[in-house]
Amino acid sequence: MTTVALIDYGIGNLRSVEKALQAVGASTCLTEDPAVILSADKVVLPGVGAFGDGMAGLVQRSLVEVVLEVAQRGTPLLGICVGMQLLFETSEELGEHAGLGLLPGRVKRFAGSGLKVPQTGWNQLQFKPSRLLEGLEPGCYAYFNHSYYCAPADPADILASTEYGLPYASVVGRGRLYGMQFHPEKSQAVGLQMLRNFVEGG
Repeated sequence: MTTVALIDYGIGNLRSVEKALQAVGASTCLTEDPAVILSADKVVLPGVGAFGDGMAGLVQRSLVEVVLEVAQRGTPLLGICVGMQLLFETSEELGEHAGLGLLPGRVKRFAGSGLKVPQTGWNQLQFKPSRLLEGLEPGCYAYFNHSYYCAPADPADILASTEYGLPYASVVGRGRLYGMQFHPEKSQAVGLQMLRNFVEGG
């Protein structure tokens, strides 16, 4: 059984993500222990809330270096919601904040006349074929709740896009590093399929 370390860095309700991973066959461990994280088959960086609080939580627990090592080793790593945003270089949320820098690009706030922020609810994914999205149909729906979006510097890192005032990256990937802006644990069959692909994939 695939072991998945779910990084606990002090923000968000992680139990629903843990239950979703278990539902697709993973053996999960909710942990902030570097040794446990580094020994897992796969690693998930979840998160809700503000970007700055997320980075502060990682710094306070000395987990920044651990996450960077996970990525350097090539261990499959999935960022969810704020966890995806933290993979990028910088965020403009409540000031300028440095991220993990695993993917080039910035996190920006939605802007536009008449655009309700945050984006809350179901929206569509348009995507190119990738291992993380196997078994899904373009145009399928996932559940979002966010005010900021990721703007990758390299278009090749965009695996799926979603339209909300502008087309933005809702799924990213480079090698064994992945991110989902939406909440897979709230996205019913679509979210579970993507988590299953991550757990069962190489």
